[in-house]
Amino acid sequence: MKYFISTINLFIFLLLSTQACTQNIPDNRAKVQDEDFDEKISGLINFTVPTIGVTELHNIQNEVFIFDTRKWEEYEVSHIPGAKYLGYGDFEASRMDDVPKDAPIVLYCSIGYRSEKIGEKLQALGFTNVSNLYGSIFEWVNHDYKIVDKYEKPTRKLHTYNRNWSKWVDEKKAEKTW
Repeated sequence: MKYFISTINLFIFLLLSTQACTQNIPDNRAKVQDEDFDEKISGLINFTVPTIGVTELHNIQNEVFIFDTRKWEEYEVSHIPGAKYLGYGDFEASRMDDVPKDAPIVLYCSIGYRSEKIGEKLQALGFTNVSNLYGSIFEWVNHDYKIVDKYEKPTRKLHTYNRNWSKWVDEKKAEKTW
């Protein structure tokens, strides 16, 4: 009987955990082209920062502040044109001193996890119009949008964090490095 009750409790816990993990995924969220990649991203982020799709950002690129939240080494290899380095492990709020609190801000990293965490920090600092680029620079490249190197020159090189994460980038669209 004790085993039976423990099994039922475990089942209920797993059922509730599964529902809790999926109930915060907004229906109107941005999506990526590859369904498996979309599932991976939506399982990693919490949607605590509103998302924006790469096509939408591409269309308003000159109207928003764009910040890269990856490591400096990743940013130097390539980044979205016009993006400024904000960092993740070395994040400093002072890098945002010249940005109005109500300005439209789009953050990105490799897929959207690190940028969401920095977005949460910016929201806590009073920034009110922060978005997370869903699929981030990986999806940007998968759409064949331009990336630039540390000299702002077009490049095909993309830092994919490591070999495992590089599978989410179409090898025809970028020269992967890590």
